[in-house]
Amino acid sequence: MLICYLATMQLLPAVDVLGTDAVRLERGDYDRVLFRLPLEPFVARVAATGPAMIHLVDLEGARDGRLRPEVVELGVRAAGTVALQVSGGLRSVEAARTALAAGAARVVVGTALWAQPDALAEFVAALGERLVAALDVRDGRLAVRGWTQSALGLDEALAACAAAGVSRLHVTAIERDGTLAGPDLALYERVCSSGLAVVAAGGVRDDRDLAALEAVGCEGAVMGMGLLARLGVELG
Repeated sequence: MLICYLATMQLLPAVDVLGTDAVRLERGDYDRVLFRLPLEPFVARVAATGPAMIHLVDLEGARDGRLRPEVVELGVRAAGTVALQVSGGLRSVEAARTALAAGAARVVVGTALWAQPDALAEFVAALGERLVAALDVRDGRLAVRGWTQSALGLDEALAACAAAGVSRLHVTAIERDGTLAGPDLALYERVCSSGLAVVAAGGVRDDRDLAALEAVGCEGAVMGMGLLARLGVELG
């Protein structure tokens, strides 16, 4: 059975999607697919473990900059009563609203927040607490467009999010993603010092990692590779 909470720490199982399959990539590399299974039965399997929320990432949407509402709908249907946090291809307020209309409980937006000087404020005004700002970090800078391009520095992004009234951050340590190497605690301690709620992702393996993330101030954590181990999924 998947443990969904450790003290007050919330665990969000991660389901990444390419086509209509659940997959897992190593360090965000689209050419390094570690496993592939049909999406709906995999989401149902994850939902059966009883999490409060599933983190669904459309990798194809993130790479191509196009929301696929049908993928959100598939995930929502398979998850049943479990809420979905959705990411990937949300490059406009309209796309984010479409994802919410398709059944997402909240949306994670990264690239589009930095596309124009006023974009971040527009997203916050339109979506409020249903917006989660994605800060995908590599070498101290944000990576955007499916992690294929570099954007502004982390401290600059944190200051902008705080000033705009963002309520929650989804922070990924890209170099730890898909590695089971443990979370980048120094990164999360730095981000949590902003005073914003933080959901951590990248390298999270087990309850000890969850406890360590809680200790530095994270609200929750996304588990991908660690989830597969708990579910007994074999990697190809």
